[in-house]
Amino acid sequence: MNENNDRGFHPTLRIKGTKSRALIGKKIVVGVTGSVSAVRIVELCRELIRYGADVYVAMTDDAKNIIHPYTLHYASGHEVIERLVGRIEHIEFLGMDGEADLLLIAPATSNTINKIAGGISDTTITLFANTALGSNIPVAIVPAMHESMYRNPILLENIEKLKKLGITFIGPRIEEGKAKIAKNDEIVLHVEHILSKKVLKGKRVLITSGATVEPIDPIRIITNRASGKTGEELAKECFKEGAKVTVVHKGNIDIIGIDEIYVESAEEMYDAVINELNLKKYDIFISAAAISDYIVNKSNTKISSNKEVILRLKPAKKLIKDVKERFPELIVVGFKAETNLEVKELIDRAIAKKDETKMELIVANDVGRGGMGTPDNDVYIIKSRDDIKHVQGPKKIIAEKIVSKLSEILKDDRVF
Repeated sequence: MNENNDRGFHPTLRIKGTKSRALIGKKIVVGVTGSVSAVRIVELCRELIRYGADVYVAMTDDAKNIIHPYTLHYASGHEVIERLVGRIEHIEFLGMDGEADLLLIAPATSNTINKIAGGISDTTITLFANTALGSNIPVAIVPAMHESMYRNPILLENIEKLKKLGITFIGPRIEEGKAKIAKNDEIVLHVEHILSKKVLKGKRVLITSGATVEPIDPIRIITNRASGKTGEELAKECFKEGAKVTVVHKGNIDIIGIDEIYVESAEEMYDAVINELNLKKYDIFISAAAISDYIVNKSNTKISSNKEVILRLKPAKKLIKDVKERFPELIVVGFKAETNLEVKELIDRAIAKKDETKMELIVANDVGRGGMGTPDNDVYIIKSRDDIKHVQGPKKIIAEKIVSKLSEILKDDRVF
């Protein structure tokens, strides 16, 4: 590694923290082994940097047959560790006083995993892993190989052995006869989880998300513009902070570690939530879904398109109100969407709804100015009239602030 070059500002580092500051101050060593999935690591490195991390890459000789070190130098902003020199990089980063916060081996071949389990240190990556294990520095492994190799009982036994030693395994995804490398957003989320403060550790969180749809007939529906992005970001943030998370929605987050229940209508969402709360002990309920206020008296056959139609609507059951009445010990977070109001009126209406339903926290926003179906929002997180936080920006940042406020509520209730 060229020490003088590392002191300079590499162009790649201009993207640092542009998506999130969740990994600011964290130093991550990415170990790349000889899987064809190594081509994915360019974007993974850059995504970790977008979340604020400082990324350093080490490679095996076999990995260099797949991707050139110059490419990963560009991706990380630092020269790649191809072999150990006088700086004894495995100690510098992963020794007892090592600088690194995490060793992330991605992709990891079966050969590398088996060697780490056997304590063998004959490559840069296996040496880094065994050093980290001896220093209690977290290690995460992202397997990638053919499915037949992944199903090898010796490998599976070694994976379980390494899990018992505290190593986190991310993926793989079994598709097309291969144990494929996990998606980048999945890997980043698990990195966040490993390095977070775990303010929701031991808690179980139920979240509703996105729009519901109400059928008019077997073909047509009524719905709204909600994208489900806020609910998805809340699910990821709660998982990141150590909670067991279940999402009720008609979307698809598809992240290992987050459970999902698929529903479409307001009635299905209501029944799914009540059923979950009856079956399992949840600590927090976040109602982030834009649930239909009205249900259509639907036709069982297609309505003719050449005549005027009058739709009869009936009010849907109020989920938050019923949840709070049935499960009063549950911490409940709700949302209040209005259109084109002055800020004071928006907050007054949100507080009125919070008091009426006895929610612990409510998030208010004026969707007349944006936020519904968009990647950003402008919200007021309200715990009380004297405790209101205004947050404007990406929905990931808003989710971080909501979960931070939830951690305060848990501390106030002396849950921890």
